[in-house]
Amino acid sequence: MREGDLFTPAPSDNEPLASKMRPTSLAQLVGQQHLLGPGKPLRHAIETGKLHSFLLWGPPGVGKTTLARIAASHSEALFLQISAVFSGIKDIRDAIEQAKEAAGRRRATVLFVDEIHRFNKSQQDAFLPHIEDGTVFFIGATTENPSFEVNGALLSRLRVYKLEPVRESELAQLLERAVQECFPAIEVAPGFLNSLAGLADGDVRQSLNLLELSVSLASRDGSSCHLHHDLLSELATSGTLRFDKRGDAFYDQISALHKSVRGSDPDAALYWLARMLTSGCDPLYIGRRCIRMASEDVGLADPRALQVTTDAVSVLERLGSPEGELALAQAVTYLACAAKSNAVYRAFNAAMDAAQNTGSLDVPPHLRNAPTRLMREQGHGVGYHYSHDAEEGFSAGQQYFPDGMSPTTFYQPTQRGLEKQLSEKLAHWRAVNVGTAPGET
Repeated sequence: MREGDLFTPAPSDNEPLASKMRPTSLAQLVGQQHLLGPGKPLRHAIETGKLHSFLLWGPPGVGKTTLARIAASHSEALFLQISAVFSGIKDIRDAIEQAKEAAGRRRATVLFVDEIHRFNKSQQDAFLPHIEDGTVFFIGATTENPSFEVNGALLSRLRVYKLEPVRESELAQLLERAVQECFPAIEVAPGFLNSLAGLADGDVRQSLNLLELSVSLASRDGSSCHLHHDLLSELATSGTLRFDKRGDAFYDQISALHKSVRGSDPDAALYWLARMLTSGCDPLYIGRRCIRMASEDVGLADPRALQVTTDAVSVLERLGSPEGELALAQAVTYLACAAKSNAVYRAFNAAMDAAQNTGSLDVPPHLRNAPTRLMREQGHGVGYHYSHDAEEGFSAGQQYFPDGMSPTTFYQPTQRGLEKQLSEKLAHWRAVNVGTAPGET
């Protein structure tokens, strides 16, 4: 095992541009000013060499590994790197032994663990004693939400820093510097690097890979290399947007869609729908979520919303794309514009709580099924009043809750949409139940 990345290959003449441009100081690092700007705690800790164990959480290509290397460099610490994708307990033990040897020489060790969320609980727990006794300064990196993917015991010993996608203007400046340093003879059309930065979607590594690919495409005919805007159509793909069916971008975007619908903003709802579809999200997943929105956020304020949404999902299943996606857009727009009520959602949750907390209460005899003579002799159905035979189809005074449980109001309709009428009807029936008509004293 050697110092540095435990899995680093030997240097190659074909070193990627992203590797050549890897920053070696904080001044060269682009983005993350919310963490590394003047006076920020993380910048101060790195520049003064006063390290602490922390976790870097953010999307791919924003500098997590580079930042860990720079932190180790500033403190003149031994830098060891392992990847949870390829490593196991043996690799962890080897790294700890190397750190202990360095400690014997009075040298600190930074142990960088990439993709820490890929380690299971026992593997993550293996770091705990060595963080606590100071054998290593632990720096982890993850693209997943650490609240769900990192053990609580390990997470409690780390400070979490959230890295953000790099701004387009910062990526354009980096690309300009890369052209000057690595491709000084190349001609670049005005605005080309800004457009290239936009395609990278906040990913530093991706931006440099795209630049390298642009140079390769531009020079394929053997003539002088010129980066022009016609190349952008060859570089643009639907896979450049940040979206992962398991990652935070997935849940953040579906959350944005749901909240836009709930907030009655059809334009924002359509935008988030389009973002998810263009990023490769399964339209049927969105359709299922829209069915939930129809029940959770629209409910009986507009019962047609559920039918419109289920019809859209049916079209998706039968016709696929693009016809089904248009039907889904229609449903999203309808949901956003519909009257809103979460009364059914709240009533159902309250009823579930009551059912779990009241035990196995028996069905009252008058509500029990009575298909046989024996059951009738046992009193099943005795005292039940058939509502259709009553005035207004409502049997006043009939008790439907189990004995031992007080009647409880779970459903409290709003004064919006159809629920306004339902509210008035329920108020009337409740008044009849207690023998008082609305407005009487």
